[in-house]
Amino acid sequence: MDRRENIKVLLAGTVATGFLISSGCAPDDIKKSESIIAAGLYGRTPKEIEVDSKLMADTFFSDHEKKIVSLISEIIIPKDDVSIGATEAGVTDFIEFMVKDYPKFQLPIRGGLMWLENLSWATFDNSFVVITPEQRIILVDKIAWPDTAEEDMLYGVKFFNLMRNLVCTGFFTSKEGIKDIGYVGNRPNQWDGVPAEVLKKHGLSYDEKTLKECLKIEDQHKIVQWGEKGNIIG
Repeated sequence: MDRRENIKVLLAGTVATGFLISSGCAPDDIKKSESIIAAGLYGRTPKEIEVDSKLMADTFFSDHEKKIVSLISEIIIPKDDVSIGATEAGVTDFIEFMVKDYPKFQLPIRGGLMWLENLSWATFDNSFVVITPEQRIILVDKIAWPDTAEEDMLYGVKFFNLMRNLVCTGFFTSKEGIKDIGYVGNRPNQWDGVPAEVLKKHGLSYDEKTLKECLKIEDQHKIVQWGEKGNIIG
C-alpha cells in the first residue's frame, strides 16, 4: 500500500539524512542514497520487495465484504468539520493489505463480517449494506461497548475490537490522520536562547561570544565545516 511505503520512506529518509550529514559522505554517495530512498527500496531486500508486490496484487475481500468494511470504518471514524473520515483516508485498503500481510487476521475478520451480516438479516431482515445508517448504529452499539454487551454478542465484540484497532491504526498513520492529531514527530526547531524575561528575572545575560557563536538564528541550520586542526572554518 502507498501509505505503508510512504511511512517507510519517511522514516528511512529521516535516519539516512542524519547519517549522511554526520558522517560527511561524498556528494555521489548522498545522491545514490537519496535515489534508493526515493524509490522506496531503503532497507528492503529483493525477496521482501517480491512479497510486497504479490500482496499488493492479490485480493482478499469480496466487493460485498469490502463495502461492509468501509461502512464500519466510517462509523468508527466518520468525517467531521476537522478531518476526513476513515474511508476517504484509505482505511479500507489498509485493512485489505493487513489481512493479506498478516493471515491470522483473515478468519476473525471474515468471520466477523459474516456474523454482522447475519445479525443484520436477523434484526432488520436485510443486509448490513442496505439497512439505514440509524439501523447500522443500533447493531454496532450492541458490540461496541465490551463492558455492557450481552453474552450472545461477545463474538461480535471481539470482531469489533479488532476492527476498531485496525481502523484507528490505518487512519492515524495516514497523512490526514497525522494532521488530525497534530503530531509533528522529531523535527528540528528554532531555539533562540533562554527568553529575555527569564534571564532578566535571574539577573543574567548572554555574553557577546555566546550570542555570536550559539544564538545566530541564520546560522543554526548550517553544517559545520571543520579544519584539519579541529577548528571551525565555516
